Amino acid sequence: MRIAITGATGNIGTALLRRLGTAEPDIEVLGIARRLPEAGTAPYDRARWQSVDLGDPSAVGTLTESFAGLDAVVHLAWQVQPSHRRARLRRTNLAGTRHLLRAVTEAQVPKLVYASSIAAYAPGPKDNRVDENWPTTGVSGSGFSADKAAVEAMLDGLEWENPALQVIRLRTPPVLQYLAGAELTRYFFGGLIPVSLLRSGRLPLVPANRHLRGQVVHADDAAEAYLRAVRSDRRGAYNIAAEPVLDAAQVADEVGGRVVHAPLPVLRMLAKLAWRAKLIPTEPGWLDLTAAAPLVDCTRAERELGWRPSRNGRETIRELLHGVVEGAGTASPALRPNSRYARSSRGAAA
Repeated sequence: MRIAITGATGNIGTALLRRLGTAEPDIEVLGIARRLPEAGTAPYDRARWQSVDLGDPSAVGTLTESFAGLDAVVHLAWQVQPSHRRARLRRTNLAGTRHLLRAVTEAQVPKLVYASSIAAYAPGPKDNRVDENWPTTGVSGSGFSADKAAVEAMLDGLEWENPALQVIRLRTPPVLQYLAGAELTRYFFGGLIPVSLLRSGRLPLVPANRHLRGQVVHADDAAEAYLRAVRSDRRGAYNIAAEPVLDAAQVADEVGGRVVHAPLPVLRMLAKLAWRAKLIPTEPGWLDLTAAAPLVDCTRAERELGWRPSRNGRETIRELLHGVVEGAGTASPALRPNSRYARSSRGAAA
């Protein structure tokens, strides 16, 4: 089996290459990324590599040629920063996806596995779980959600025009792992998170609100879902998430902090001010998304893909926090370690 993975140097891509390792010798991998990883380092030595800027219109021709004869394309590439430059994000996320879909159809690739997100869903309940039929119209105020919903609509059109193409969409909550510690600190907290306090095992305050609760999934479990999707003859959408549902009290317990309850409008105002002042790199829409995104039911993935998470949400959060404290990363430009804190963690898992 021959597959291509876009965004193969990122969080999920790294975990998927690690999962493939030597355990799936029949799968030949073409890794596609704008910035390539350091040559010869695990798990990136599992693939042969091609540098492609998906947002460039010339990518259509390049990818069409590269995709010829492939059995599947796994589309993981996505950009979340710089959040102050919305047009740049849409160039990669929307224009880049259009270019990729055109290449998939022109090269007549039979299968596409796409990294969707629960962010594509419309606002939903926090006291029960929705299945894959929940509307994918996104959450107002979140650019990430709007773009994920837009790609879902693209895929609807793609399937309508190409009924023979097998499209699988995996809708995940935040995908976390130890080796993403430095990346997620850069992308979402910048210099505001007091890593020194985390290193001492005590973060004084954790803001809380009854709407700020949700699910996560470990990157290794997400990778297993992608592998099962690649090997499956199924099509459609699958929720991929772990239990339990996490809230501020559980996070505070992990970081040795104290929960401070606050109204959402107050938290939103503070987030907006910090973002505008460039104290944090995260747009305020991420708070709206966290508050509105529904909890998801993963019964379909278990029934049709045979998928179950091997790690629960608290274990996953705990592992990520260790990665944040240690500035963990890999030999990938996307997952580069934080040099202030990092020990050598290339290719290693926690």
